[in-house]
Parts: sequence; structure tokens; C-alpha cells
Amino acid sequence: MTLPPLARIPAEVAAVGDYVALAHERLSAGAWAYLAGGAGDEATLAENDAAWARLQLRQRVLRDLSGATTRTTLFGTEMTAPILIAPIAFQRLAHPDGERATAAAAAALGTPMVVSTQASETIEAIAAVSPAPLWFQLYIQPDRAFTTALVRRAEQAGYRALVVTVDAPVTGMRNREQRAGFTLPPGVEAVNLRGLPPLPPAPQDALLFGTPLAAAAPGWDDLAWLRAQTRLPLLAKGVTDPGDARRALAAGVDGIIVSNHGGRVLDGLPATAALLPAVVEAVAGQVPVLVDGGIRRGTDIVRALALGAAAVMVGRPCIFALAAAGAPGVAHVLRILRAELELAMALTGCPTLAAIDRSVLAPSA
Repeated sequence: MTLPPLARIPAEVAAVGDYVALAHERLSAGAWAYLAGGAGDEATLAENDAAWARLQLRQRVLRDLSGATTRTTLFGTEMTAPILIAPIAFQRLAHPDGERATAAAAAALGTPMVVSTQASETIEAIAAVSPAPLWFQLYIQPDRAFTTALVRRAEQAGYRALVVTVDAPVTGMRNREQRAGFTLPPGVEAVNLRGLPPLPPAPQDALLFGTPLAAAAPGWDDLAWLRAQTRLPLLAKGVTDPGDARRALAAGVDGIIVSNHGGRVLDGLPATAALLPAVVEAVAGQVPVLVDGGIRRGTDIVRALALGAAAVMVGRPCIFALAAAGAPGVAHVLRILRAELELAMALTGCPTLAAIDRSVLAPSA
């Protein structure tokens, strides 16, 4: 039996990791497998977390912290800190209020939220309940007319950017979900994909090549086509290779998100902490580079910015807090990360985000 969401946040919740056990107690076995699990043996999932901690920091003392701030601006959106909520599908698996609760928390903390194509609430309903800056994460569908309609809906609802996921043309081999027998429960669905002609479903142990799923996988021409469909800033999420970053730039993207999909698609990939520097070098300052995967502390945010990221995206900590305590839990996670970021900046001698560079990392990093 699962427990109901907490009515109040316990005092012993001091770090975002403290929400993991609380979420596990409140989620069904299937929902836990879906939200917490990764692909294959989950080596990439584990490495995402571990790699940031291996980057040691360098403390600097007696620095002037007057006027210190974590504020930044991305694509015209002012942010209280370089933190965004990553796209997370089917949030009603975690809490009855789903994406609406997460959006309310984002608004309270001045944090942009990236809404998933596979949200369990409509694009419009999420926008209606929250003044938070919203971006829309898009999977390019085989039906271009349907994809265009999604883009128009996001534009009309006031979303400020499009994040196209490029690293998941097919679902990863998620053995934890298979073992748990995960299926979406009644009342939870990708409501924004209603009316899309479905491709034939394939079991996770089925062969892929030669199937409609393989034939429908998007390509570079689809990314260039999407760029022509909207004036919104367009970011490519899931870029891990410098050559792919350059191709994305050539297709007209306005930003790159270094991501291995939280270890949920291809197991065996390096951690995003290891992948980030080469992509930053390839982009060479032409567009902002963001990163997700394993961000669990404010010190991780400093590490990411030191390696050249403009901002980070946080996923699982938010969904675990949502499962444990609803909107207050998500707001608490964002508050903790910002407080830890401020402390880490102060102790590394960086009063502003612009001051964070590789000099904050120990020489061995």
C-alpha cells in the first residue's frame, strides 16, 4: 500500500536527496520503476550522479560578496537562478495535481518549467494556473501537421521556447519497468497527443529494424523543418557529441542541452559532466549550452557552470518531491538548490554567475 502525500514537510528533509525515500513510500511499484529507473543495467543513471562529485572545488577566501546574485537571463526570460525544471512525463503518476502542482511551485520560485509533450495535463491547463515562464518540450511526430498543431498550441498558450528532444527516437530498454510490469494506470495518459494516429506498439524485447517505429524516427531534415515552423527559441535536447552539436547549430537551433535522457535511453553513455566540455568547445559561444543529469546539489550547479553551461535542468528531484509533498515539496527542492548554490558561490569566491569559470575547480578536475 502506498502512503498519501505529506501534509507538511518534515524538518529532517534537509537536502533534495531526502525526498527519495519519502517518494518511494508513496509510489506504486510500477510508478517508482518508471520515475526512478533507467535503461539496461542503469550504469549511466548511476554515473550521472557520481561524475559531478568527482569534480573537486577550489575554495577562495576574503572575496567581496557585496551585490552577489544568482540571477540570469535566458532567451529574454529573467530567472532567479540558472535552474530549470526538466521535462518529466506523466506527472500525475506522482501526485493527483500533476503538472499543475509543479507549475505552481515553479512560479513561486521564479523558475522556468519545461512541460513534456507527454504531460498528463494539457498545455493550456498548465499555462492557465501558473505565471511561471513555461517552455514546451517536443517530440517531433511522424505526422508533421500534428507536430505543427502542438507548436501552435504552445505558442498561443504563451510558452516561451521549444525544447526538441533528439536523443529518444525509440524508448530505451528499461528492464526495471519490465520487471515491475509497468503500465499507465487509468486516468493517466499523454493528453496532448490525443488524436495522433498511433504507431503499432512493440514489446521491449522485440526487434526494431524494419518496423514502423524505425521508419518514423526523425532526422536532421525534420529539425531544420521544425526551425522554420516557429519564431520561438528552439533548443535541441539530448546532444552529447560535438559533431552533432555543430550539425544542430547548422540546422538553426538557438540552444543546446547536453543530456543523456537521465540514463533512460542508451545505457553505457558517459555522464553528462564528462560530455559537457567537448560540446561547449564545439559550440564556441554561438548559443547557450544547458545540461541535465545528476544535478543534486548547489555545488553541482557550480561545477556545471564552471564547465561552460549557462544553466542546469533538474528532473528526478522535482518529481520525487512532488510525490512526497506536492507543490510545496517541489518549491522546497528549488529553494534548497538555490540556497546551496548561493553558499557554494560565496565559498568559491564567485559573487555572480559570470565569475564562475574553470578556476573554481581543483587542478585535477
